[in-house]
Amino acid sequence: MSKTAIVVYSDPKAGSEEALGRLFNAMFVAYELKEKKQEVALIFQGAGVRWASEVVKPDHPAHALYNAVKDTIVGACRGCADVFGATDAVKSAGVPLVNEKAIPGTSGIIDLSKYLDAGYRVLNF
Repeated sequence: MSKTAIVVYSDPKAGSEEALGRLFNAMFVAYELKEKKQEVALIFQGAGVRWASEVVKPDHPAHALYNAVKDTIVGACRGCADVFGATDAVKSAGVPLVNEKAIPGTSGIIDLSKYLDAGYRVLNF
């Protein structure tokens, strides 16, 4: 069985269709793989942590798709959320803040290397 980690880096504050398109495409792949009963880990990293508080809004264009793939979400990078001022918003959205790897000068990050070590394909959006 295939295993895929999908990492969302795009920034909603960019205000561009490209940023929204990257989010949609990340969730499209998560949805497709989930339908095929494959192992999927959807991760919000970098400025992408800001999406967590956007997609939970019922009027957001990606809200329905977000709900369809919510169970594939590993979480949002804690250190990234701190750096990009999104910690409280991510918490309010109910997305886990993950700080499993200590990195100097941060409160910890999601350890993407563990997915590589476990044989996951890693897709970046």
